[in-house]
Amino acid sequence: MMRKKFSTLAVLLAFALSMVVLHYSYNGGSTSSFAALTFLLSSANARPASFSPSTGNTKSVRKRGGITREKSRLEKMEEGLARSRASIRRAILFRNYTSRKRQSYIPRGSVYHNPYAFHQSYIEMEKRLKIWVYKEGEPPLVHDGPYSDIYSIEGQFINEMDQHGPLIANNAEEALVYFLPFSVTIMVRFVYKKRSYDMAPLQTIVRDYIQLISTLYTYWNRTKGADHFMLSCDDWAPYAARKDQDLFRNSIRVLCNANSSEGFNPKKDVPLPEFNIRNFELPAPIDNSSPPSSKTILAFFAGGNHGAIRHELLQQWKGKDSQVLVFHRLPKGQNYTELMLKSKYCLCPSGYEVASPRITEAILVGCVPVLISESYVLPFSDVLDWSQFSLSIPVSRIPEIKEILSAIPESIYLKLQSNVLKVQRHFVINRPPKRFDVMHMLFHSIWLRRLNVNGSWLSLIQVGY
Repeated sequence: MMRKKFSTLAVLLAFALSMVVLHYSYNGGSTSSFAALTFLLSSANARPASFSPSTGNTKSVRKRGGITREKSRLEKMEEGLARSRASIRRAILFRNYTSRKRQSYIPRGSVYHNPYAFHQSYIEMEKRLKIWVYKEGEPPLVHDGPYSDIYSIEGQFINEMDQHGPLIANNAEEALVYFLPFSVTIMVRFVYKKRSYDMAPLQTIVRDYIQLISTLYTYWNRTKGADHFMLSCDDWAPYAARKDQDLFRNSIRVLCNANSSEGFNPKKDVPLPEFNIRNFELPAPIDNSSPPSSKTILAFFAGGNHGAIRHELLQQWKGKDSQVLVFHRLPKGQNYTELMLKSKYCLCPSGYEVASPRITEAILVGCVPVLISESYVLPFSDVLDWSQFSLSIPVSRIPEIKEILSAIPESIYLKLQSNVLKVQRHFVINRPPKRFDVMHMLFHSIWLRRLNVNGSWLSLIQVGY
């Protein structure tokens, strides 16, 4: 009896300690370089401090010499994640991958921070990631979203999650992460009063939904939402999530508006690429057999005067240069896509918020994106090295755009343009999804946060070897 009491006390102490570590990691706690190295070299069976594997259903099994507690489902999941970490470490050390399945695509090259780590991590994700989609809620606010126009990736993703694909859990107990399927864009459409800047109605709906699922189930309360995620492309999404502090501090927020100056935390949040889907037609790479030398325009942009960065760009360059073509509205007879195809560089300034669909548009037409933004955390930057297929120009140097781009050697441009073509597969929306496309890249970004929720594992994935 004394041994049983001691075992129970140990489990409770372990649970309390894990919750303290979780609280610390999400309230300003940091991991030193030495601690990160220790984590890297630790045993493959080590358990991440951010979750308590002792929670969940357990039962005792009588064995000779006493009673031994059978491992819970959550404990087994954590052991599986430990094996995944060990596999990724081996891939980094031996510069190879381990899989029993034939690989249709093998990531290689400078466009990845570490192609070996990424490939093995992706393989492990396919083996272990299971997502539970909460069934509560009714369309249009929940289980629905926009399928066309500027915020359409939000509706496409929510709809895909309801199709019960291979990564969707059959029951909540087997899930590694939990999806909150509400649509902030639809909330804005129905409950937000235009130009009121009143976020209270949106925040109330989000808070009430979390209260509902946390009352009905134990999963949210078990980790204070750290293994849950929301997804939205709407500009107001970061503000809609602020009222529930656990959602804001702990949960994985997958957002187009990935602005690090406004609370976006790349250690736990995921940047969402923005697409402008027209007429419900999913964007795809444009087959352009013309050589890069046929591109006769140095740089191109066309778009509305939205926000301070675009205002500066239009003021400096609109209609002023034959090689840097900048339009507020395209003249009659001009085709937007054709102008992008003829351009070496496509200018991608932020609008009212940091994200812009011009980045994905540029990539899909084989044009080198020129990023003009501040505090923008780029999509898939856990694994993609954006410096290998894009350029970044500070807002303060907008007047120097022509000088900067003209000074780039042709050999550097050709390498950048070639690398743009290599990353196109990661920015294609397929329904149903295909390996390494934008949906699966989002799944992988979420998987990385769950693989080690306090963020130190991300630094391992990003290490260049």
